[in-house]
Amino acid sequence: MSRIDDSRRFLPVNIAVLTVSDTRDLSDDKSGDTLVERLKSDGHSLAGRAIVRDDVRAIVDQLRVWIDDPAVDVVISTGGTGLTGRDVTPEAFESLFEKTISGFGEMFRMLSYQKIGTSALQSRATGGLAKGTYLFALPGSPSACRDGWDLILKFQLDNRHRPCNLVELMPRLQEK
Repeated sequence: MSRIDDSRRFLPVNIAVLTVSDTRDLSDDKSGDTLVERLKSDGHSLAGRAIVRDDVRAIVDQLRVWIDDPAVDVVISTGGTGLTGRDVTPEAFESLFEKTISGFGEMFRMLSYQKIGTSALQSRATGGLAKGTYLFALPGSPSACRDGWDLILKFQLDNRHRPCNLVELMPRLQEK
């Protein structure tokens, strides 16, 4: 449900997009393209884009680069969240989480259930926080990326969303 307070000034967020795939490159990365198009059309900045293979070390290495970059506020990935042996994105992400945002995966699966029924249980979409950077992992289909952005992230990454949003927490994410 969208509750945007238009009396507030929009604050763009710097978002990096990571595609996890053994077979994609920039010429055929439809899921990554979907995320980039949506975040830009909603007024955010693309802080980086990369494609890495389905390998925990490769995923973690790229995430660490962006987590350590003060110009990156959020990382959204696509791919590698299923159940096959090569699907290791949740393991890579969760190894870096300082805090898990359990509601992200739960909400994604709830919304997916409304579209694909019980097949939604195969998604291991996850979200969390590492050194003040939000990390979200979505499944590898353009449809899943549209749903994750249009139904969840678009609103939680908009500082005008009421009653609360993830952006307004950013200045306090690393307080002790």
